[in-house]
Amino acid sequence: MHRRLINLLFAVVLLALAGCHHKNTPSPLANVDSTQPDKVLFERAMDSMKRNKFEDARILLQTLINTYPDSEFLARAKLGIADTWYAAGGTANYTQAAAEYRDFITFFPNVPEAAEAQLKIAGIEYRQMDKAERDFTHAKAAEQEYRTLLQQYPDSKLVPEAKERLREVQEVLADREFRIGHFYYMRGSWPAAIARLQTLVDTYPLYSAASEALFLQADAYEKQAALLRNSKQKLSDEKARLAKERVLKDLDNRAAESYARLITRYPVSSRAGDARKRLAAMHRPVPKPTAEAIAQNKAERESRGTPSSMLKNPLGSFSRRPDVSQAAKVGDPTLVDPQPISAPGLIRDMNDVFSGKASGAATSTVGVEPVKAGATPATEPTPRATPGQDDPGDPNAIPQLTPSVPAAEKDPDSAAPAPPQQINQAAQNTAGGDTSSSGSAGADKSGQDADSPESSSKQPKKKGFRKIIPF
Repeated sequence: MHRRLINLLFAVVLLALAGCHHKNTPSPLANVDSTQPDKVLFERAMDSMKRNKFEDARILLQTLINTYPDSEFLARAKLGIADTWYAAGGTANYTQAAAEYRDFITFFPNVPEAAEAQLKIAGIEYRQMDKAERDFTHAKAAEQEYRTLLQQYPDSKLVPEAKERLREVQEVLADREFRIGHFYYMRGSWPAAIARLQTLVDTYPLYSAASEALFLQADAYEKQAALLRNSKQKLSDEKARLAKERVLKDLDNRAAESYARLITRYPVSSRAGDARKRLAAMHRPVPKPTAEAIAQNKAERESRGTPSSMLKNPLGSFSRRPDVSQAAKVGDPTLVDPQPISAPGLIRDMNDVFSGKASGAATSTVGVEPVKAGATPATEPTPRATPGQDDPGDPNAIPQLTPSVPAAEKDPDSAAPAPPQQINQAAQNTAGGDTSSSGSAGADKSGQDADSPESSSKQPKKKGFRKIIPF
């Protein structure tokens, strides 16, 4: 009797467990009638969003879009679907959210929520931004997206938030450029350091270390001049000595211009006093900054936060998130990048000064690469060479310190001999030529190798600007 009762109870428990196992999760549309107003669907979707039921919210919003194509909630429903992906987080969800936001802007470009969608797209890149010494892809993309918002929606209430985020992004990008420029400076690659640092201060004037970058740029000009001035190479004629003086004067003028720019733009920085001393040592006039420039620089310095330290954030060095506490909270960020400066362009400028083609005065277009007629500037950021990488095709890579001289300026007597005419030995043999002449052909070949520029140990005669540099 007891055994039968136990078996009966066991069977009841199994049936109960089986019923629980096959119980389905109720659909979010289970109690929703297709004739219900669109407002009810939207409110239920928002309620699901608050409870982090993103899949249920997407189903409700998609039902609203399909059922009520003329609803006043149509735009908000489309934006809400993108918000579900954004709130879920993760790389895959962020990618889907960005696509939904762009789709929303395409269909509703004139609604106030379009600026909000653009801000979310920029925020997706901002959230995935790495430190300055790491990959800068997301930082560069975030900069472009915030710039798009400020340019296309200048009257939006989201403009102050976008400007603040853009200043933080540009602080990270500027810090990356400063690290590379400082690397070239410490290595003694003066043209490469000058190009990087000048591009930095032109593009990101709100950078926390912009005054330091300007000082290093001016000092690099002085060191380049000192390198040429202390060269022990003897110049053969008076013309070359005068050309050397022109180059030295040009470098000194550029250094003085950078010191003066530091004083007038960043008058309260710690490097302003050093710049005044350098100008006095160079016997150049020291400019006086305006009251507006002093007030602007003070406001920028006072708006910056305190950088995080190991005591405050011991795990900060292990985080991929950049420290943006030093970003300025005031000022307008740069919306259009100026023409970048290149190291080969700087060397070409010095060649022009040496040959007498340039006046020797420092200008704001120093080292600027000209744009060819009909060429369209690239909209995507061009990846630059990493420190220590020599890339002949990249104007921002480490330049060869021996500048090239244009072919028109070379001495015809020092030009490399033209290679001998190649003889098709196989064709001669086929035509009935004597195969025993292969030995003489080999002798001719060896003679060709001996006379070729590649195998010759004889150094070509230096001409032009190369005559006055010791490397």
